[in-house]
Amino acid sequence: MTTLASALPARPTSAQDLPAITTAQWQSVLAAEPAEAAGWMAAAAQLGHAEAQAVLGQWHLEGRGVARDAAQALHWFLRAAHLGHAMAMNMAGRCHEQGWGTPADAGKAVHWFRQAVRLDLPEAKYNLANMLASGSGVARDHAKAFALYEQATAQGYTKAFAKLGRYFEDGQVVAQDADAALGCYQRGAEGGDFRGQFCYAGMLAARGRAVEALQWLARVPETATPRYLTQAGALLLESKHAEFRAIGERMLARVEA
Repeated sequence: MTTLASALPARPTSAQDLPAITTAQWQSVLAAEPAEAAGWMAAAAQLGHAEAQAVLGQWHLEGRGVARDAAQALHWFLRAAHLGHAMAMNMAGRCHEQGWGTPADAGKAVHWFRQAVRLDLPEAKYNLANMLASGSGVARDHAKAFALYEQATAQGYTKAFAKLGRYFEDGQVVAQDADAALGCYQRGAEGGDFRGQFCYAGMLAARGRAVEALQWLARVPETATPRYLTQAGALLLESKHAEFRAIGERMLARVEA
């Protein structure tokens, strides 16, 4: 039986080996057990393979096949970013935003998000829009934030739909439009975004579609962060309907577990 280790292509030993790596070989490394693939990925990263650097950074962030080490993650994201890798730029921004492997620095986060936006990365458009909307590391500018969310949704980036929907629901920057908000939330919900699911459920409930709302609320804990579950659960506890309060209680219990 062929082992995962023997299925891996030979490790690159010089920069001249990097252009010869085929798509099939790359996919075989990504599909291998992380512990087996990590050595190959590290070798390619050390030799200057930008995609390997970005992947190795993500693996260090997650503890996938290598020790969880946010500082090492940032190191590799920055190396790839300086080679023009858009997602690595975005992830360097996330590290600076969240304080992963470095003191939190919103200004540096904005810098890297902007670099990735110039390369048309929708994830970076979403992240930069968040910074603009909150005024973190940059002057608050809802008009620019809205435009970036809109661009990200045009590229199919699911998370941006809920943020765009909020502008339509509140009538901020654009005219208030409940139907447009509902449509945005629905796109986000159907794409698996927990914010979209929660907001969509809220609008469905307001329109008397409680059964559908409860179905969407039940899906929120599958992907929501503990912080969001805490906020959502607290809001649901204020509902006059027992079914909604019960879901809120389950959300809060999940955070406490």
